[in-house]
Amino acid sequence: MNLLPFPQYSFQSVSLRQGWSDNCDKPDKIITEAKHYTTYMAVIGKIIKKAIELGEKFNNEDTPIKKQREVLEGLLEKAKNTAFGKYYGFELQLESEDPIKLYKEKVPYHDYDQIYERWWCKIRDRHKDITWPGLNTYFAVSSGTTSASKYIPVTDEMLDSIRKTGIQQITTLSKYDLPEDFFEKEIMMLGSSTGLQEKDGFLEGEISGISASQIPFWFETFYKPGQEISSISDWDERVLRIAQEAKDWDIGSISGIPSWIELMMKKVISYNKVNNIHDIWPNLRVYTPGGVAFEPHRKSFEKNLAHPLVYIDTYLASEGFLAFQSRPGTDAMQLVLDNGIFFEFVPFTPENMTEQGGVHPDAKSLTIDEVEKGVDYILVISTVAGAWRYMIGDTVAFTDVKRAEIKITGRTKFFLNVVGSQLSVHQMDKGIAALQEKFNLAVPEFTVAAVKEDGEYLHRWYLGKGDREDGEVDEKEVGEFLDQYLQDNNKNYKVARNKALKKVELKLIDADHFYAYNEQQKKKGGQVKFPRVMKEEAFGEWEDFLKN
Repeated sequence: MNLLPFPQYSFQSVSLRQGWSDNCDKPDKIITEAKHYTTYMAVIGKIIKKAIELGEKFNNEDTPIKKQREVLEGLLEKAKNTAFGKYYGFELQLESEDPIKLYKEKVPYHDYDQIYERWWCKIRDRHKDITWPGLNTYFAVSSGTTSASKYIPVTDEMLDSIRKTGIQQITTLSKYDLPEDFFEKEIMMLGSSTGLQEKDGFLEGEISGISASQIPFWFETFYKPGQEISSISDWDERVLRIAQEAKDWDIGSISGIPSWIELMMKKVISYNKVNNIHDIWPNLRVYTPGGVAFEPHRKSFEKNLAHPLVYIDTYLASEGFLAFQSRPGTDAMQLVLDNGIFFEFVPFTPENMTEQGGVHPDAKSLTIDEVEKGVDYILVISTVAGAWRYMIGDTVAFTDVKRAEIKITGRTKFFLNVVGSQLSVHQMDKGIAALQEKFNLAVPEFTVAAVKEDGEYLHRWYLGKGDREDGEVDEKEVGEFLDQYLQDNNKNYKVARNKALKKVELKLIDADHFYAYNEQQKKKGGQVKFPRVMKEEAFGEWEDFLKN
C-alpha cells in the first residue's frame, strides 16, 4: 500500500518539514509552523480519504472477459513487431474475429526454462525487440525455492502496471474502517534490498527491491525504512538499523513476507525494551502480507502486537502484480483484469501435466468467463514484460467467480501427490491453522515431504514452533490431529492413507532452524519463502542440516 495517486500533497508536506529545519533557531516560529502543519495534515487526511472514495466509485465496470480481450489485444499490438510477435503471427491474430482463440492455438505454453532458453537469453545478450519492444533495464531475480535462481525481464510498462495496480488497491481502502489520519502515517515496506546489482548492463534484484528503488522523491517522506537503510544488502544489519531508528517513525502500515516482518518486529521490540510493536508504533493499523498465506503465521505474528491489524493481502510476483484483496469480509484476492496481464486457467489434473511438472502442450486453457468455483487451476499469464503463455508456477482456485476472486492454493511443484494424496498447500495451511488453535501452538513455518522407507511411503512433517505459553506439546498427538484433519477434509488423502501412504511422522523443531537454513542457502529476508513441500533430494539436504 502507498499514497502514489496523491503526489501533490506528499510533496507539500516535504516542503513544510524542510521549513522547520530552516527555522531551528526560532522556537516560536517552529511552534507556529507545527500548529499549521498539524492542521494541514488533518485536512490532507480528509482529502485523501474522499479522493479514495471517489476513485472507488469510478472503477471500470466492463465485464471480466471484455477487460481481458482488450488486454490481450493491447499486448499483441504492442509486441507484433518483436521477434516473438513475428514468429507467432501476432498481426494475423489481431485481424481475427476471435484473437483469444487464435492466440491460444498458435502460441505454446512456456515454463521458465523454455522461454528463457529460447527467447529471454537473447535479451541477456542485449538484443532488442525479442519478446517486448526495446530493451529492458531490469531483471527480477527470483529466490529460487524450487530451482536455481530465475532471471525475469522487468520492463518500464511492467513497473507502470505495478504502480497502477497499487493505485487500484488504494481505492478500495474506503471500504475499511480506517480513520482519516491513517492516510498521513508512514509506510514500512520491508522487501529485498534496493541496492540493485549491475550485471551485463542490467540492474538485478528481487521485484520488491526493484519496485522500492523506483519510489519517487515526493513519496520518500512517507516511505520507511528509507532508501539508505533499504539499500543495505545484509538482512541482519538492515533490521538492526530499523530497530535503532524505529522510535522516530510513525508507522501506519507494513508490507512484507510474514516470517521476515515478524523477525523485524521482534528485533525492534527487544532493542527498544518494550512489550510489543504498538509501544513503538501506536498508529500501526494495516498489514499487507503479500504472496503467502497469512493464516499459519497469524498466531505467532499477533504475539508481537497489542491488538490485531487490518490484514489486506496482495499477490505480487516477479512477473507482475496479479491480484489484491479488494474488500473486507474475505481473505480472497481479486484478479487485476485490466492492467497489462492476460490470464488463462488450466485445470490442475494429472492429464494436463507433464512428468517435468509443466503444462501438457495439449491441455485446454480456460478464460475468465469459463472458470468454476472451487476448482484448482494452473495459472498461465501473458504480460507487458514479454512473458507469453507463461506458467508462473502457482495454482489458484476461485472463491467468487463473479468478483474474479481467488486464493493461491499452492505451487505446481509443491503439491504432495506421490501416492495420490493430492494435498495442496492451501489445505495444509488450513490444517496447520486448525492445529495451532487446538494446541495453542504458534507454527510460523513448516515443510513436508513424501519419503520412501523400506519400500513404503510416509509423509514426514517438520513444524517450526514459536512460543507456547502453557508448556510443551506431544508430537505424536499433534501428528495424529493433523493426519485426521487432512483425512476429514480431503477424500483423496483419506484413500491414500488407507492404501499406499502407510504412516505420518511429525517433528516439532524451533522455528529459528528454518531461518538458519535459509541463511545457509543465502536466501535470508526479502521475498524468500521456505518451501512448504520438498522433493526427496532437497528434503535430505534439509534433514542433514538439522542433524548438524
